[in-house]
Amino acid sequence: MRGGQWQALLLHRELTGAGHDSLLLAPPASPLLRQARADSLPAEPLRFASLWRLARQAEVLHAHDARAHTLAALVGHPRLVVSRRVAFAPRGAPWSRWKLRKARRYLAVSQYVRGVLVAAGVDASRISVVYDGVPLLPPSSRAGPILAPAHCDPMKGESLLREAEKAGGFCALRSRDLTGALREASLMVYLSRMEGLGSGALLAMSAAVPVVASRVGGLTEAIVDGQTGLLVENEAGAVAQAVLRLIRDRELAASMGEAGRRRVQRQFTIELMVRRTLHNYEEVLSCLT
Repeated sequence: MRGGQWQALLLHRELTGAGHDSLLLAPPASPLLRQARADSLPAEPLRFASLWRLARQAEVLHAHDARAHTLAALVGHPRLVVSRRVAFAPRGAPWSRWKLRKARRYLAVSQYVRGVLVAAGVDASRISVVYDGVPLLPPSSRAGPILAPAHCDPMKGESLLREAEKAGGFCALRSRDLTGALREASLMVYLSRMEGLGSGALLAMSAAVPVVASRVGGLTEAIVDGQTGLLVENEAGAVAQAVLRLIRDRELAASMGEAGRRRVQRQFTIELMVRRTLHNYEEVLSCLT
């Protein structure tokens, strides 16, 4: 379960809880499908035959990743909404351009991703920015370790973090259970070569944990440099310097953590994410696009 899967699950949970008729389709062996069923949410395995059948009954079809976008485009639903979370440009092949034209509305996870879509030829009027929503966690005690998300994705900067640890003489705890680890984390290091937004960084901010993050993509929209965290170039010395600055200045770290929490409350709540998504559904249904 990564950021996109959690966002799809949170949206589905909130829509269902509000009385909307929402059905989640996910790959048969996926953690997303298992989690939805564990939460007693309406969910079925994603197979093309079932998608073809069920799409005919749906007012809106919402695809949350590239594979789902492909399947939905082949189904040809007239009110297809596609979430775009990745920061890299769509391929320029004829097949990719055809697929891009099939969506009625794109929900870009950041202004940065919106710009990537526009540069790829998607009409700006078909793109809305819907930021991730994260739960508001209890404020961290900030008495625990430096935290970093555990990733095997080479784009997530694991090798850079190791270099920064060596340069700065610190050690970061890698964790897949960010919610649990953020109860005591003193700060989070969130490094990436390319990022659509950075929901893990937002989760840290919700727990009043300051973030040291790469100055790339949508992370520059999630984090206000010098106020809610520190944005750095992807260079080991710069990362180490920023981490050591927050370790040594606890007052600064605390003020950045509190400012980050307030920023999440204003702009990155689950409620806002759901409300903005529903607004786009309503516009697609009323043919205002």
